[in-house]
Amino acid sequence: MEKQYPEEVKKYLNTLQYERKLSSNTVKSYEENLEIFLDFIKNRSIFQIEQTDMENFLSKQEKTETTKAHYLTVLNSFYTFCINEGYTNYNPCEGIPMPRLAKKIPEYLTYEEVDKLLDIPLNTPYDYRTKAMLELMYATGMRVSELLSLRYTNVDFTSDLVRVEGKGSKERVIPFNETSKKYLEIYLTKYRPILVKKGKNYQELFLNNRGTPISRQGFFKILKNLCITTGISKQISPHVLRHSFATHLLNQGADLRVIQELLGHSDISTTQIYTHVSKEREKEEYLSSHPRSKKE
Repeated sequence: MEKQYPEEVKKYLNTLQYERKLSSNTVKSYEENLEIFLDFIKNRSIFQIEQTDMENFLSKQEKTETTKAHYLTVLNSFYTFCINEGYTNYNPCEGIPMPRLAKKIPEYLTYEEVDKLLDIPLNTPYDYRTKAMLELMYATGMRVSELLSLRYTNVDFTSDLVRVEGKGSKERVIPFNETSKKYLEIYLTKYRPILVKKGKNYQELFLNNRGTPISRQGFFKILKNLCITTGISKQISPHVLRHSFATHLLNQGADLRVIQELLGHSDISTTQIYTHVSKEREKEEYLSSHPRSKKE
C-alpha cells in the first residue's frame, strides 16, 4: 500500500486481501470508502469517532441508499476488525440502522433473446471462441471472472463437468450440456491453437487476438457488439446471462437449492431473488392471457 494510512487500516486491508482472500476489486472498493472516511475526519484519530460523527459522515454522502449501505458495511467491518485485534473496544457504527434497500429484480433474457444472442454466424476463429464462451456461460451460470480465468485443464469432457474457482477461492463443479460441449471441443481442437502466439503459453481457455487471456473489458465489448448485430435492445452484461441461466432453470422446475449450488451462492436468500423474477413473469403472462384482465 503506497498511500499513508493508519497502521490499523493497512492491516485491515491486508487481512481482506491475504486472509479473507477477497477479490482485488472488492478490496479496492473498501479502500476507497475508508479513504473518503479518513479524509472526512481529517487529523482526528479513528478511535476518537463517536456514533454521532459516523451518522454525520453518512448524512453528508449525497449518494444512493445502496452506496450509503456500502459505506456503513465497510466501516462496521473495519471497526469490528479493530475490536477483534484489541485496538479499541468501541464501534461507532453499532446502533446505526442499515438503509432500507429495495430489492432490485435482476435483468434477464427471454428464451427467444437467448436464441438470438447465441445464433452467431461462424466464420472466423473468434466467432467460434465467442460461441463457445457464451454457450458455456449460459449452460453453467458461472460468473464472468470464473469464465475468463477458466483453464482448459478444468474442463472434463468425459463427465461433462467444469471446475471453477468462485468468490473466496471456493471451488465448485458444474455440469454443462451437449451444445456447449460441442462448441467447446470445436474451439479447443481447431481454433484455439490458431489464437496461440509463439512464445506465449497461457493455460486460460479463452484467448484474444494477441494470444493473451480475454479481459473483462474485452468480453463486455464482445457482448455489446453482439447486441448491435443481433438487434437486442437490452443492455446485456455478462451477469445478465447468469441471471437468465438461473431464471430459466427455475421456470423449468429446478429446485432452488440446486440453483444455489450451481451459482455458488453461500446464502439461499441470495438465490431467492429469482423466485421474484419467476413470479413477475407469471403475472405478466396472466395479465396478457386472462380474458377479463383488461376489463374494468
